[in-house]
Amino acid sequence: MVGLVGCGVMGRGIAQIAALAGAQVRLSDSRQGAAEAACAELLATFGKLVDKGKLDAGAAAAAGERLHACGGLQDMASCHVVVEAIVEDLDAKKSLFKTLEGIVDAGAILATNTSSLSVTAIAAGLAHPERVAGFHFFNPVPLMKIVEAIGGFLTDPAVVDYLLALGRHWGHTAVRAKDTPGFIVNHAGRGYGTEGLRLLAEGVASVPALDNILRDTAGFRLGPCELLDLTGLDVSHPVMESIYHQYYEEPRFRPQVQTRQMLVAGALGKKVGHGFYRYGADGRKEAIAEPAQPTSQPASVWLSQERPELAERLASLIAAAGVAMESGARPSDSALCIVTPLGEDATTCCVREQLDARRTVAVETLLDLSRRRVVMTTPATTEEFLTQACGLFGAAGAPAAGIPVSVIRDSAGLVTQRVVAHIVNIACEIAQQGIADPLDIDRAVTLGLGYPLGPLAWGDQLGAKTVFTILKNLEQQTGDSRYRPSPWLQRRALLGLSLHHKEI
Repeated sequence: MVGLVGCGVMGRGIAQIAALAGAQVRLSDSRQGAAEAACAELLATFGKLVDKGKLDAGAAAAAGERLHACGGLQDMASCHVVVEAIVEDLDAKKSLFKTLEGIVDAGAILATNTSSLSVTAIAAGLAHPERVAGFHFFNPVPLMKIVEAIGGFLTDPAVVDYLLALGRHWGHTAVRAKDTPGFIVNHAGRGYGTEGLRLLAEGVASVPALDNILRDTAGFRLGPCELLDLTGLDVSHPVMESIYHQYYEEPRFRPQVQTRQMLVAGALGKKVGHGFYRYGADGRKEAIAEPAQPTSQPASVWLSQERPELAERLASLIAAAGVAMESGARPSDSALCIVTPLGEDATTCCVREQLDARRTVAVETLLDLSRRRVVMTTPATTEEFLTQACGLFGAAGAPAAGIPVSVIRDSAGLVTQRVVAHIVNIACEIAQQGIADPLDIDRAVTLGLGYPLGPLAWGDQLGAKTVFTILKNLEQQTGDSRYRPSPWLQRRALLGLSLHHKEI
């Protein structure tokens, strides 16, 4: 018997998967009639699933019979597990569990669906804090097939083991996490939005350019600004601030001023019709195109060989475009000069190789070059040579319609490598702190955030040494400890080990 306290969207979702998995579910809510309404809504949901051929009619009917609206918390007395999904308020959750402690049997488990509060704090002051654990699902619960089982400081490990098994029985991937701010998914997710916002704050790229680059080159489903608009800044910005402060102002999680200003201004995103983008009455985003760049073709190209493995990726594109590539140690006086930085800006590469900054651009070489190319100027790059770079990389190895080129201002780490390296580094630190098993980190992130790869697997794909180099160069160029490499990453990079590798 499972008790569910709180019949909002999350509570109904948890009740749905529990009932479909065979559990008797008792629903309770402090709002009059809310439990009955939740049962009726779930019956309607089961009916829709039957109509779509996704659920057998007999299974739907049986699941419906397993739903029971409670008149009050006293009806939870016979429940083996009670899951709370009430308002995200520490005092409210503590008060609820204090009441439930006097109702349920001594062996019953009390589970909280909190997404941001400390399980330890929720359990503090109870007579039996050892039976309190986190059981964090994601919205919408039936579709987001991931649940985090979290042990607080005093939680009996057997309670977490039970919740892991229960989550799997309910059809979800269940992962174990320590009681730390953000647990796994919300902790690992800090890198994407905060680094994207930092790039905006530095004036590196426009909103549409930032989103286009990270969708097309890294494979994210949504750009960071699109994602923040969809979530709503009234939800996402407080989480950014909360995790930053809970980690005692850890620089890796530092929020940016822009989203606080937008929150104060009420520009919350899609739900109000405007945020980073504007939305029509039908909810569709109004498209903002990147400025069209004039194009031409260079007479010749000189390609830096400081990083031969990166230069090779561009050399094949240049050859496909039919543009002459110079082979000398120094460029001719009219050549377009191209550098391939890792964690550095174009200016640094230009000065180190004693190139003419007016003729020099940097090009992103990591990840996917088939859908979009990214050209980064130095502060001195002229319009003539930028035009040549856009023409070259818009046509090189491209279909007849060409490939879009995004132009960004000089930045340590460009956009893609900087954001992805930051994400990988945070995941490495989650592993370093023992918050979760490395494989569970990747499982949780891919299912909970929809990233194209788990962050540790992504680091292995790029190469731990490559990610380490990007971060060390970012740290050196910016002077910001935000980019300091995790010891987990640094040691595995130096030893040539996988980021999934665990010590004995």
